[in-house]
Amino acid sequence: MLKDMMPHFELFQPADLANAFDLLDRFGEDCWTIAGGHDSLGWFKDRGKQPSAVIDLAGIPGLEGIRETADGVEIGAMTTLTEVERHPLIQEKFGLLAEATRMVASPQIRNSGTLGGNLCQDARCWYYRYGLSCYRAGGNTCYASAPEAINREHCIFEGNRCVAVTPSDPASALVALEASMVIRNSRGERFVAAEDFFMKPSVDITRMTVLEPNDLLTTIRIPNTWAGAEFYFEKVADRGSWDFPLVNVAAALRVEGDRIERASIVSGGVQCTPRRLEQVEELITGRDRNDETAELAGALAVRGAEPLNFNHFKVPLMENLVKRAVRDAVA
Repeated sequence: MLKDMMPHFELFQPADLANAFDLLDRFGEDCWTIAGGHDSLGWFKDRGKQPSAVIDLAGIPGLEGIRETADGVEIGAMTTLTEVERHPLIQEKFGLLAEATRMVASPQIRNSGTLGGNLCQDARCWYYRYGLSCYRAGGNTCYASAPEAINREHCIFEGNRCVAVTPSDPASALVALEASMVIRNSRGERFVAAEDFFMKPSVDITRMTVLEPNDLLTTIRIPNTWAGAEFYFEKVADRGSWDFPLVNVAAALRVEGDRIERASIVSGGVQCTPRRLEQVEELITGRDRNDETAELAGALAVRGAEPLNFNHFKVPLMENLVKRAVRDAVA
């Protein structure tokens, strides 16, 4: 495979959404939309993706910014990760997202990378990225699940032909915060819960999200459901920066005294989509927050895990992260 040589494509820079939708309808699956560009440029240089048209969304007004609403907060999909991380409203009401965003890559990438782009990035599996004809690429095998494969970064739950995991840290936080995604195309708009935005390989193995070729993610809405709750986010990666999660955990808790009244806990890096730990949430609701409850939560979180040859370490890692999330979440 040739490296660092981009294929030819036409670059379009629409001035408004109507123009963007015209282009999306015109080129269909032969076009590629670009936000911050970090994921896209890697694909182009490796010739893993060869679109005939690239649509740059940077010049479209209204796709960035953070706005408080009567029901919560709206974040434009083109808002940079740095702005999300540092915005006073996000820090005050939804510190979980601010912390998750702070853990993405490096300051340089966060300064230009967008929240929408981070949520929509493709799988990071190197077999897929290097152009092998795996299931996700339309082939008939998964190279990462072979006995001799290097699969330490891959899933321990719900592997269905593809064992790649979602690479986004903010994704886990947004699912925990019960956010919703606003998706628009030339025919209108629809709203999809963050938990349903990410595509299971058992449904469509070629896509990481529910976005169709002519769709755009325009806005992320976070309701006030968890505003000001006790939060916990932790990410474990091989490096302290510029790296994707081996496992992360995002938790939001409502606590009265020592009693857990409600909980929302999500783990990333363990399956293709952010994994909502509903059984753990049910277990700890109504219990006192203490070491015993944390131990029970951690043990339940990893029940049913099916690690691959080289990622058994993810099981105790996830268990311990869930324990800490239950025990150490703070307002």
